[in-house]
Amino acid sequence: MSETIQQKVGKRIVEIRTQKNISQQELASKCNFEKSNMSRLEKGNANATLSTLEKVCDALQIEYIELFKF
Repeated sequence: MSETIQQKVGKRIVEIRTQKNISQQELASKCNFEKSNMSRLEKGNANATLSTLEKVCDALQIEYIELFKF
């Protein structure tokens, strides 16, 4: 079964967060999310809204397009 777009975006968030040496908890705090919600987002178990992705991009200091480079 192929990956969903949620899973692909979640993996990209993990990749970028890891490259920037930011913990999942730290990213969740920067976004004002619970750590459990960030975990679900990264695993692709949450269908993120555009405003959620905007918060993640702002916290990671990246352009939105970076999340979709898979």
